Amino acid sequence: MRRLIHKCLAELRPSGTLVAGSRLSHPLAHPPPTTSVGFWGRLEMSDSEEHHFESKADAGASKTYPQQAGTIRKNGHIVIKNRPCKWSGNHASLLVDTKVVEVSTSKTGKHGHAKCHFVAIDIFNGKKLEDIVPSSHNCDVPHVNRTDYQLIDISEDGFVSLLTESGGTKDDLRLPSDEALLTQIKDGFAEGKDLIVTVMSAMGEEQICALKDIGPKN
Repeated sequence: MRRLIHKCLAELRPSGTLVAGSRLSHPLAHPPPTTSVGFWGRLEMSDSEEHHFESKADAGASKTYPQQAGTIRKNGHIVIKNRPCKWSGNHASLLVDTKVVEVSTSKTGKHGHAKCHFVAIDIFNGKKLEDIVPSSHNCDVPHVNRTDYQLIDISEDGFVSLLTESGGTKDDLRLPSDEALLTQIKDGFAEGKDLIVTVMSAMGEEQICALKDIGPKN
């Protein structure tokens, strides 16, 4: 036993490292990898390998909010087939204002719930959409915003340049497809008027929806 101990000690250098060819491993020669979780959830490993944990939450969740179907009224908004829609009681104004046509609620049956029948118009493309939802269930309602910009220029390919509040420009919007609104914008711009356009945005889409004439340019 003493000979074995002396042999092992002889194989060690003064610094405490193991001589090549020895079968005895020093406890610090191969330290086990250590891991720690950073503040933002990053897994840090001693061997320089990093794993990042990213949130898988739906990015579109903040673009809508839930509302019980039975509480949705005319002139409100609703999402049908993943499209933002709006309704109005006057069918004649629907094609202009892109609002929902009608909402009706059926009576409660013996083995079911009262149901709401929504007939709506897409606020961007004017297409008619329908959906039937139990009145006690939640529907997705889009966040619809309207922002005014001053019209600066109209390009030959149909894009507009708009002045933002910060003094920058917004150049990613086309002229509206509505013929009446399109004519008003082009005619007013050709006459040199100061024009304010209203941009409607919802669920990641934007479109010019209205025009304000604030008079001739100074």
